[in-house]
Amino acid sequence: MSIAEKLSIANRPASDTTEMNRIVVSSMIGTAVEWYDFLIYGMATALVFNKLFFPLSDPTLSTIAAFGTYAVGFLARPLGAAIFGHFGDRVGRKAMLAMTIVIMGLGTFLIGLLPTYDQIGIAAPLLLVLLRLLQGIGLGGEWGGAVLMVVENSPTRNRGLLGSVVQIGWPIGNLAAIGVFAVLGHLPESDFLAWAWRIPFLISIVLVAVGLYIRLKLAETPVFRETEARKELAKVPLVDILARHRRPLFTAIGLKLSEVTYAIVAGVFAISYVTGALAMPRNVIINAIFIAAVVALAMIPVFGWLSDRIGRKSMFYATCVFAMAFAFPMFWLLDTRDPSTITLTIVAAITFGQMVGFAVGPSWYSELFTAPVRYSGASLGFQIGAAIAGLTPFAAASLMAWTGGATWPISTYLMVIGAITLLSARLAPETASGELTN
Repeated sequence: MSIAEKLSIANRPASDTTEMNRIVVSSMIGTAVEWYDFLIYGMATALVFNKLFFPLSDPTLSTIAAFGTYAVGFLARPLGAAIFGHFGDRVGRKAMLAMTIVIMGLGTFLIGLLPTYDQIGIAAPLLLVLLRLLQGIGLGGEWGGAVLMVVENSPTRNRGLLGSVVQIGWPIGNLAAIGVFAVLGHLPESDFLAWAWRIPFLISIVLVAVGLYIRLKLAETPVFRETEARKELAKVPLVDILARHRRPLFTAIGLKLSEVTYAIVAGVFAISYVTGALAMPRNVIINAIFIAAVVALAMIPVFGWLSDRIGRKSMFYATCVFAMAFAFPMFWLLDTRDPSTITLTIVAAITFGQMVGFAVGPSWYSELFTAPVRYSGASLGFQIGAAIAGLTPFAAASLMAWTGGATWPISTYLMVIGAITLLSARLAPETASGELTN
């Protein structure tokens, strides 16, 4: 067989339905495990860490400190994207996926074993920050590989839909995290804080083993095999991106900001706000986030499918307009202290403020970059945007403390971020109907 024939075969997307389904499901399950690991930290931040690892005399300062460590995970994600993006573009997508899930799982498992502040003092929060860094590095490298395993195997007409299915790992991981904490929430507060909070972290090691087994069975993508056969691999992908792909990089960063900001405000900061400032039972907000995750499970592929039909830009325009319009009403509705209203508010915020961009993003970020730097470019755009937005809970808690409990600065913040993402969508090229560039 000639080299040309080999390249032709390698460049074909997975046309067999069974094979394509296996690739999509495998990536989705692995991503669900990664997101479970990352998200249980967010829930524990609002419910546990501010009490056991940052026991300051002022509850507000404890919450700010706890959310500061939450933000560390987001800040570490670009580092993971740079490291694993480099080797993902040089060595291949598959190998990086196996490494990232092990790193992520190890960091999560060890958090479940950590002594608290009362037991070892200042070493407790320092070790917590270190393990959160490990989590962030793992997730930062994982996402790009999982997405490219699907996107680079997808036919053009369904790339948005199939790329979005990988993101179903988020609501699955979220549902698993919420479910575990909801069950443990029935225990007395003393038992929950004494030992039960560790269970979600410790059982993650079993999920990691399952995810690793699945990922080791995946084959390398045809796009990477073709790039490798042509000897067109980038020597230093990050340098190539900064030299020749700066615009798509900054575009991808801007596209990510509003989505993550809404996700954190509605899915993480709202836990602290509803249970703290509004003095509502924690099951009210946890149930609301649980229902939002169920809705997301159904809506993510719908949004991905729509992006194949009406374009990536139209979908982002819609979510940005919602994000800006709902910024103030969201807190007005939460302040009613009505459980049904709170639930509907959280569902709307997560579905239309987060999930539209979350579903459409994988295909669009990937389409912005050429094959030799696609892992690095898509990962860095996604993770740098997430890192910037990851400061949201820390900023929100600080702004509330500065204004004596007022939420208008947070709403204003949401509007500004929404406007930045809207501008990024306006400047980005429409790629829904085009072939992936080699």
